[in-house]
Amino acid sequence: MKKIHIQFLYPNEMNTYGDRGNILTLTKRLQWRGYEPVLHYHHPGKALPKEIDLVFGGGGQDSAQSEIQKDILAIGAKLKELSESGVPMLVICGTYQLFGHRFITHENQEIKGIGIFNLETRATKHRLIGNLAAEADEFGVLYGFENHSGQTYLAEGQPALGKVIRGNGNNDKDKLEGARIRNTFGTYMHGPVLPLNPAFADGLISLAVRMAQGDEELKPLNDNLANQAREAAKNRAY
Repeated sequence: MKKIHIQFLYPNEMNTYGDRGNILTLTKRLQWRGYEPVLHYHHPGKALPKEIDLVFGGGGQDSAQSEIQKDILAIGAKLKELSESGVPMLVICGTYQLFGHRFITHENQEIKGIGIFNLETRATKHRLIGNLAAEADEFGVLYGFENHSGQTYLAEGQPALGKVIRGNGNNDKDKLEGARIRNTFGTYMHGPVLPLNPAFADGLISLAVRMAQGDEELKPLNDNLANQAREAAKNRAY
């Protein structure tokens, strides 16, 4: 079986609102196609493995972001190198914020990020909670659930992941959701996001397979249940 190495960043600290379900989705969709997913867990103070074909990081509280700040800065250069080489990455909420330049907490504490995305986030008293839908050029409409008090603003020239159809996304002003650079994607969508958006999951898998094995066509899967869930998500109120 062809191995695909998946790096899960901070599974203890950054795993809020069912984000681990994204890992389950990736591993199962790889297995159903005959690949062998090899899952690596990165904990603070540890080194990254030599082989990484896909990177995932979930959401976490402000305190968790502060807790992992020193470590993510230590591995930041390696993560940037992987991103620049085209390794697919999906980072959600708290990890998404730390892939920007900085996060300013409610206490006005600066938590430094690694600057893969050209953006910054500031905590506010207004929490953005509810069902979120965004139109992403490559993956169609994405559905998820947002719950964050940090509001993120993209710098000029930094592409968003998508345009908000329902909900808030990055902030309560510009109707942009997430960010993308090369094959690195950031989003506020929990849920988890990938079971509800199989085209997004397969986009990441296709990129990982291409990095590891060369250009291979993915075998189609039966997504009837996922499509039924998407139809239900389409009709949810904010």
